[in-house]
Amino acid sequence: MIKIHMLAGFLLIGTIILSGNDRVAFAAEDTVSGMDVQVNGEPIAGIDLALDNFFQNANNADKTIKEYLASNDESEFDNLAFAQAENYVNIRSEANENGEILGKLYNNSAATIISKKDDWYEITSGSVKGFIKADYLVVGDEAVTLAKTIGNKVATVTTTTLKVREKASLDAEVLTLIPEGDEFKVNKEKNGWVRISLGKKEYGYVSGDYVKIQMQYEEAVSIEEEQERLREEAAAVAALDNNQSNASLKATLSSSSDNNIIRSEDTNATEDTSVSSSDLGSRIAAYAVNFVGNPYVWGGTSLTNGADCSGFTQSVFAHFGISISRTSRTQANGGVRVSLDDLKKGDLIFYTNNGTVNHVAMYIGNGNVISASSPSTGIRITSYNYRQPYKAVRYINE
Repeated sequence: MIKIHMLAGFLLIGTIILSGNDRVAFAAEDTVSGMDVQVNGEPIAGIDLALDNFFQNANNADKTIKEYLASNDESEFDNLAFAQAENYVNIRSEANENGEILGKLYNNSAATIISKKDDWYEITSGSVKGFIKADYLVVGDEAVTLAKTIGNKVATVTTTTLKVREKASLDAEVLTLIPEGDEFKVNKEKNGWVRISLGKKEYGYVSGDYVKIQMQYEEAVSIEEEQERLREEAAAVAALDNNQSNASLKATLSSSSDNNIIRSEDTNATEDTSVSSSDLGSRIAAYAVNFVGNPYVWGGTSLTNGADCSGFTQSVFAHFGISISRTSRTQANGGVRVSLDDLKKGDLIFYTNNGTVNHVAMYIGNGNVISASSPSTGIRITSYNYRQPYKAVRYINE
């Protein structure tokens, strides 16, 4: 069954998850424990029902979701909308520009339309319910077209330990074992097998019976959720005994960086990335450190005038010609997952609250990270484990 899971968003912004393959069959040979997991959910109208049919119909094995949606009645998606703004659009308590700001819906983030009032839509997205001016939303046919091209397709492991095989066969070599709850980007689905990205340009195959396939669309984040994250950040930093000063680390990194790095200002120029991954990671880390002390701004992407955590990492990578998504949750689902014991400069480290990613920081070496942390501290350097890290991801090609 398909369900839109409304996940609490923090800085990451939540996601509308359109999931399939929730049924789990007995294919115990390909799981270490042989445990069966049942995921329950009740379908509701709209794009989730269409994708329910897509995932459960074996005849769709060779189709992409884009091809499938194109062949369906687009009236099913009448209540789906996507934000279209340079960065984000405010969600207000009333259908006018004097209404209280309740949250933000970032560009290409999804919402469900409740009603229309003059040139405003009443919407719900994540934990936020309010009004958005119609000028900043695409709906109807435009929303359907956009839904086919954005979003992340992710496989989540639903059994205790799952075998990843070299080929789509029970006789193929086992490459590795992955634990329950781990998420991987889906590359392809066919004949009951799912091809997932393992990293270092490697792929593996897992039984479709033991993963939950999800299409994820970003959702809104409320002011209350962001304030909760900021309180969590403040508490974590207060408990941290940071033995290395920002100034000392900045001097160390800057002295070893490339002299051509542009400092202390935003720029649309990009760096030449035709260097080794280790060298590039060092240059990215050194560049990021130049912005220590600059302000934190919720929803911002400016390295000088203010950014939030994911806006900071996105803008730093963009300077080097590396494109990553806008929010911490979607950034966590991209790139290549790496061990926290194998961190390299330029890797992204993610943190959670109640199981949901709500903060991202960049590893800069020596056990430290840099991030846009809070309005009171701005962009700063801390120990990577000032909060319990959830996972690390590498976007720099090896």
